[in-house]
Amino acid sequence: MDHQPKFFENLSGAGKAIGVLTSGGDAQGMNAAVRAVVRMGIYVNAKVYFIYEGYQGMVDGGDNIVEVSWESVSSILQVGGTVIGSARCKPFRTREGRLQAALNLVQRGITNLCVIGGDGSLTGANLFREEWSGLLEELAQKGKIDAEAVKKYAYLNIVGMVGSIDNDFCGTDMTIGTDSALHRIIEVVDAIMTTAQSHQRTFVLEVMGRHCGYLALVSALACGADWVFIPEYPPEEGWEDSMCAKLSENRARKKRLNIIIVAEGAIDCHNKPITSEKVKDLVVQRLGFDTRVTILGHVQRGGTPSAFDRILASRMGVEAVLALLEATPATPACVVSLSGNQAVRLPLMECVQMTQEVQKAMDEGRFLEAVKLRGRSFENNLNTYKLLSHKKPDAELPKSNFNVAVLNVGAPAAGMNAAVRAAVRVGITEGHKIFAVIDGFEGFARGKIKEISWGDVGGWTGQGGSILGTKRTLPAKYLEKIADQMRTNNINALMVIGGFEAFESCLQLYEARASFEEFRVPMCVVPATISNNVPGTDNCLGTDTALNAIVETCDRIKQSASGTKRRVFIIETMGGYCGYLANMGALAAGADAAYIFEEQFDIRELQANVEHLTEKMKTSIQRGLVLRNENCNENYTTDFIYQLYSEEGKGVFDCRKNVLGHMQQGGAPSPFDRNFGTKISAKAMQWISKKLKETYRKGKVFANTDDSVCLLGIRRRNLVFQPVAELKSETDFVHRIPKEQWWLKLRPLMKILAKYKTSYDVSDSGQLEHVAMLPKEAETGAI
Repeated sequence: MDHQPKFFENLSGAGKAIGVLTSGGDAQGMNAAVRAVVRMGIYVNAKVYFIYEGYQGMVDGGDNIVEVSWESVSSILQVGGTVIGSARCKPFRTREGRLQAALNLVQRGITNLCVIGGDGSLTGANLFREEWSGLLEELAQKGKIDAEAVKKYAYLNIVGMVGSIDNDFCGTDMTIGTDSALHRIIEVVDAIMTTAQSHQRTFVLEVMGRHCGYLALVSALACGADWVFIPEYPPEEGWEDSMCAKLSENRARKKRLNIIIVAEGAIDCHNKPITSEKVKDLVVQRLGFDTRVTILGHVQRGGTPSAFDRILASRMGVEAVLALLEATPATPACVVSLSGNQAVRLPLMECVQMTQEVQKAMDEGRFLEAVKLRGRSFENNLNTYKLLSHKKPDAELPKSNFNVAVLNVGAPAAGMNAAVRAAVRVGITEGHKIFAVIDGFEGFARGKIKEISWGDVGGWTGQGGSILGTKRTLPAKYLEKIADQMRTNNINALMVIGGFEAFESCLQLYEARASFEEFRVPMCVVPATISNNVPGTDNCLGTDTALNAIVETCDRIKQSASGTKRRVFIIETMGGYCGYLANMGALAAGADAAYIFEEQFDIRELQANVEHLTEKMKTSIQRGLVLRNENCNENYTTDFIYQLYSEEGKGVFDCRKNVLGHMQQGGAPSPFDRNFGTKISAKAMQWISKKLKETYRKGKVFANTDDSVCLLGIRRRNLVFQPVAELKSETDFVHRIPKEQWWLKLRPLMKILAKYKTSYDVSDSGQLEHVAMLPKEAETGAI
């Protein structure tokens, strides 16, 4: 789509006043959204007001509605909950309450509202907007405002952002707070697993979700739970027998622990509640297993927001301000949402109606419909969970007579083991024999290859690193030996999970097909690297975990400076030549600058950054954070930048430097990476099965076309299989990065939020889409 870039400089907020409020239940990341709205609003010269305590503060007025400055939102990015408070508000449900709220807004000239909350809060905002002109006329009749004010403030514009840990709002892949809530749940599950292993215990975990089973379902998928209960998909009659049979079967297979996850709103097919206590009693009575219940409760709402939630909320906050600036009296109230990795605008009431339809379908017992209405992402999660958690008896499995090898290539990345587990289990379900290759192509050449079973990969989802072992070695120097091994073990397809080396390896095997017929088999690359530098995909497995490690460290480093004022930290991140980690880490940690290879910089820019920080030290925010990608410039090293800042900042600020190193590669995978790895790998194995059937003729597999060696990646909103041969032209092989990278569009966002003047291309913004129009494959920015 060729279009002239549209820059937001033409949009001015001069003379406009924006009110921002958080309402309903709190969610981690709300503060990041508030910060982005305030800073973007001030950036475009609008006045921005905090409305404390949600709608209650709007009705009460007075000190609850306060104009804010740039510094007002400093240091709130990493804070959970909402610093401007949230409250349930009965008065706002009455016309009198809304009349008072309208008066309070008009007195301050506020006609633009940014509401961060759930569907109830957003519905209330829409009603307020519809009544606005009537409320103003009534206020004029009562003599509280004059006719001039009625004319001047005739329209109220509303933009919503969904802040809810339940992810129960239709129209967006992820709501603000969901990813952080999953972090809390998975932290608890990982901790419980170690104690359960010690005692051979069964644990029943109750998670939030009164009307939506998203948290329960995704955490079950992320930890490989034995059973899950959710409101949208009640178990069939006789579930008690099936569940107990499954638990005892797992124990018989030497599995020392069982995890059962229950959503608080779980029901059976007669709409009767299924409680965690009921499940526990059942297990104890029928099986006599030592069983414990853990109710997570409000822990899920607490804690610091994850990197994903901070970036999501920051992007949505900026988009919300753009939507308010572009709004006309004819524009319906919209909600800013996420589809794939894009921020989109949707009519608020369409989303609300769709959300209510789900509840209606559940109330009326139309559960399959409820699952479909939740969206493709929810449905895929459910189908993937069912596929991976229950092994069919061997007699029921098809026999394909195909052998598929799975291997890891390149540096370790969190989520690789989840991907291997999914590949093995889906492969077995499809009737294949799955072979695990130890230590990448080097191990392959040496014959380190063995058949792997369903049970062998149990408990792998939560493990960091690569259990199979991984090496950076490319196959080029071992082609003959690898061909021998493929012939000896009769390998009919390859699944390669890894980074840039995985892409290069499959390209080499593809190019060697003319000499070795063993390589004429289907091959699929699942991109997994913390660097996010693989062509053909917007997002790689492992980047989310690495980003969280960076952000967590930056938070601690920033906190260490709260006692010693006037300090600037220079932090070096990994990523090779790809600046993704430095750029996104800077956005999520609230950094002042990020130096990356993709955007060349010179001494003048370094000087400007030092001057910018010098100015910042004169305000109440007396600390700075600068991120630098390890290969951004061969001469402007981390030491050079540290020394330059130290010298130029003498007498104004002092400097410290920190090289984060391999801690970015380690650690347990984040919920996002566990699920992303599981789902993308399952899809890759299904593609391999399809290709095997298509290319099998005369008793052997013969795959010689370009489209039989593919990389499975995310492009904007879709999962796409792309031939590696076609991706060659999109790749910069010298620097091992794709020639075009979507996240560079977000670079100005970081600069704006750090108070730099910059150009921001908003060509992708502005079009109001409709809920039904969203591609149903959009399940990628979310998990």
